[in-house]
Amino acid sequence: MAHLLGYARVSTAEQNADLQTDELTAAGCWKVFVDQASGALDRRPELDRVLGQLRSGDTLVVWRLDRLGWSLWHLIDAVTALDERSVRSARCGSRSIPLRPGGGWCFTSSARWPSLSGRSSGIGRSPG
Repeated sequence: MAHLLGYARVSTAEQNADLQTDELTAAGCWKVFVDQASGALDRRPELDRVLGQLRSGDTLVVWRLDRLGWSLWHLIDAVTALDERSVRSARCGSRSIPLRPGGGWCFTSSARWPSLSGRSSGIGRSPG
């Protein structure tokens, strides 16, 4: 039986993951894993745990793409690795969007947005 597993991340101890976990739970995630770590770090214990539990046919759901990784290249590598294991990946929030590294403009444009918004005034950054 395929499962939806969620992954949430906040960057600092002052941030709260409740918004992310609530949305992931509402999206139907069977279990949600939460890290408190910078997205630039390669080692995130809860991400490692969820990746270890995902099986073929499962879906990894993230609240926003920048929760999975900050750089475009890291996101492409992560989604490609999931795809090679026949694990689906999706973003929830306003709607669930399947992520595919070969998805062209939509994937790369969505993935680049967090890195672009990080240089702005900080709008939209409060959830972690």
